[in-house]
This record gives sequence, structure tokens and C-alpha cells, in this order.
Amino acid sequence: MTKYPRAIIFDLDGTLIDSVPAIRETLNNIFSSEGVAEFSIEEVKTLVGFGARWMIEEIIKRKKIESSVSNLEALLSQYYTEYLRVSDKFTKIYDGVFEVLNELKEKQIKTAICTNKPGSTTIAVLKSLKLIEFFDAIVTEDDVKHRKPDPTHLNHTLTKIKAKPNESVFVGDSETDMETASRAGVKFVFVTYGYCHIPISNIK
Repeated sequence: MTKYPRAIIFDLDGTLIDSVPAIRETLNNIFSSEGVAEFSIEEVKTLVGFGARWMIEEIIKRKKIESSVSNLEALLSQYYTEYLRVSDKFTKIYDGVFEVLNELKEKQIKTAICTNKPGSTTIAVLKSLKLIEFFDAIVTEDDVKHRKPDPTHLNHTLTKIKAKPNESVFVGDSETDMETASRAGVKFVFVTYGYCHIPISNIK
């Protein structure tokens, strides 16, 4: 008989959903007016996982775009608006996710999301994909002072569902998630199909 942990915390992008196509569409739409060539899927994968603000700041730096605070904020605002517009069409749920979440719900395992994604886009995409009903808590970058890999992000998520580190598992797709779990004293399950920024062979 399978033995389940008391709680399972999930990263979102690259773990439960493939959001890169939606992010790529968003970035191409808002940066075309800046004279930036279209982003490839592979390039977008290098930009995800650290939050929207970091991503826009990194693009400004990489593409040598005007870097004033006002331009950053304008581009960030455009990103949120455009992502919400296109996410329904371009975001996909990974195979098997519904089946796993349904089984955990039947077993009454507590589940939560711990993501560096902004709150507005997280809630919108979870609702549009009909995933939101599966989770007892959703903790985004907007809900914490320090996001992943800071362990307080995961610890806050555990607190929200009244679970202890030693009875929980964190599921993620990146070195950031792995570091977060290690620093929080939580067992980690690494999925290899997501957006890890280092070679899978380097994961230990």
C-alpha cells in the first residue's frame, strides 16, 4: 500500500503547467514595439522561475532596452495585462496532473502551491485551467517578503496548511525549488520535464 506524506506542496510553472508558450507569446507581443526580435521557446525557458519582475529586468539588461524605473514599471504592467489575455489559449497542463491531484484529494492529502509567479496571474491561470479547487493554499511571490529559494516562502506555505516540514514533500522542476526544499528541511521530488536552468546530470 502506498504511504503518502501528510502534505504535498507543488511549484507551478514547469511542474503542473507548461506556461512557457504563454509567456513567450506575451513577451513577443509587448517587446515587439521595443524592436526586440522574437523570443524562442528555449530563450524563454532561461527566463522563467524567478518571478515576473526579475524576468522583465533581465530582458531589459540582455536586450539593452531603456532601463528607467518608469519604463520597467510600464513593461511590467503590460506583461501582466497581456499574460492574462493570452494565458488561457497558450498554457497547457502536463499529462497526468489531473489524475494525481484527484488521487491526492480522494486520499485527503493536503496540497498547496508555492510559486514565484505573481498572485494575479497565478490565480487567473489556475481558475482558467480548473486547477484551483485542488489546493488548500496558494502562496505566490506577492504573499511573502522573500521568495524562493528563500525557505521562508515554503515555510509560510506549510504554515498556511498547518503542516510540518518533516511530514511534507515539495515537488518542483528546478534547482531553485531543490534549494528551497533543502533549506526548509522538506523532502523534495524533482520532475525532469520542466525548466531547470542547470544540466539535469548536475542535480544530486
